Amino acid sequence: MAPPQTDLESTVTDDAPEAYRDLMDRYARVANLESGAGVLYWDQQVMMPTGGTPARGKQLSALSATTHEKLTSDAMADALDAAEDADLNDEQAANVREVRRRHDRNRSLPEELVEELTEQQSHSQQVWQDAKADDDFAHFAPTLETLRDLHVERAEAIDPDRPAYEVMYEDGEPYLPLERLEEIFEELKAGLVPLIEDIADSAVDLPSPFVAAGPYDDDTQRGLSDAVLDLLAYPDDRGRLDVSAHPFTSGNQFDARITTRFKPEDPMDAFTATVHEFGHASYELGLPDDRFGEPLGASLSSGVHESQSRFWENHVARTEPFWEGFVEEANDHLGTDATAREAYAAVNQIYPDNLIRVEADELTYHLHIILRCEIDRAFVEGDIGVDEIPAVWNEKMDDYLGVVPPTDTDGCLQDIHWSSRFAAFQGYTIGSVLAAQLDHAMRAELGDDRVDDLIREGDLEPLWEWMTENVHSHGRRYPTDELVEEATGEPLTAEYFLDYVEEKFGDLYDL
Repeated sequence: MAPPQTDLESTVTDDAPEAYRDLMDRYARVANLESGAGVLYWDQQVMMPTGGTPARGKQLSALSATTHEKLTSDAMADALDAAEDADLNDEQAANVREVRRRHDRNRSLPEELVEELTEQQSHSQQVWQDAKADDDFAHFAPTLETLRDLHVERAEAIDPDRPAYEVMYEDGEPYLPLERLEEIFEELKAGLVPLIEDIADSAVDLPSPFVAAGPYDDDTQRGLSDAVLDLLAYPDDRGRLDVSAHPFTSGNQFDARITTRFKPEDPMDAFTATVHEFGHASYELGLPDDRFGEPLGASLSSGVHESQSRFWENHVARTEPFWEGFVEEANDHLGTDATAREAYAAVNQIYPDNLIRVEADELTYHLHIILRCEIDRAFVEGDIGVDEIPAVWNEKMDDYLGVVPPTDTDGCLQDIHWSSRFAAFQGYTIGSVLAAQLDHAMRAELGDDRVDDLIREGDLEPLWEWMTENVHSHGRRYPTDELVEEATGEPLTAEYFLDYVEEKFGDLYDL
């Protein structure tokens, strides 16, 4: 299902304005350096021995400094000025707009700060891993505080007239205003909290036949992950599956790698993580090959990226039609005899007392996100100190979900994000909201019954093709609001997500 092209031929042709060709040649070097740094990051998370951290930090720091120098140079500024004065078509103008945005945003950053921040991020990830393994937040706290200070310094250098948190937020979501996100959060809290309460009060129990038959070794679970990736047509020549402490995706349209992790007692954790990361990879693989090295050959934002993972995880792999077609494959791998309905119920079970975000169900997940965003912002803005994070985390977990983590490993140390960046959790909820909106638009075009039949039969190519045509192929041509309207015909709204979860879980829990 991935695009069939294999030749890397750029769309920047000889008949394009000379100034535009010069600009895109310069930007391609920036993009290639960043792509190389991405491979080093993947290696650090998956393959690198832990002792390699100091050298890796220096390597990534040098790459980031070189990238920054090329992106913000006077030569790049002159090339941008010349290209903006040229006669450009719409796609060329979009490429120039995106290069301009990145150039202007980064030009005020001192190169020394860029190097220091990159090296600190590399160092912080190993410190976080050690602290998490040892349940020792105090070990991570000084590193986290240093990283926060560097990010604040960076944000203030980019725009000293706006709050640092807002500037950081725009790293991942450059075109969706923070105010709109806050409105969506309020809409979700108003709809999800009473729904979760109704489910908690219901007498319906949805036990998992897969959990009951465990534990499962890694090889068994790896076999199940490989099987679903085969069904999804994840291409062997452009991707690979590995294991990491925190599942993630890294790469581009030629090389989109994913990771998962295995829990002996619950194979559905790795299964859904694998499908989720495949969704991220599907976006990268759906980007146009001939735009590699251009903004139009890169993904748009963290929220749009998350919409793809949430679509494949929730609107495909957590549907009843999917399990009607896949349950026997799962039974063969796991040695179980679950029915399709039992499997469907098992992967959609709601458990508000769950401690871990990446293991959370489809509803309580967003309370995990809101909790993190609130702590994240309070820490960045100086309203709470680093030493207060564990206590504030536990208080909010108790308030929102009625459970208190027994350890920091299961609490404030569980996520990798704070070892690299801040103001990044919002994209997960934006993605879920947009995934439901895209699913609605897809079903309106292809037909509800046909989409269900395709999922049931394992014929998923038309779904990937629809996403590629409506989302992936555009790269960064459109800002987020315009992309959503192009794909769905209306602005981003939480309406479809709330309708979807009320119908789905109302049925499962007899509400």
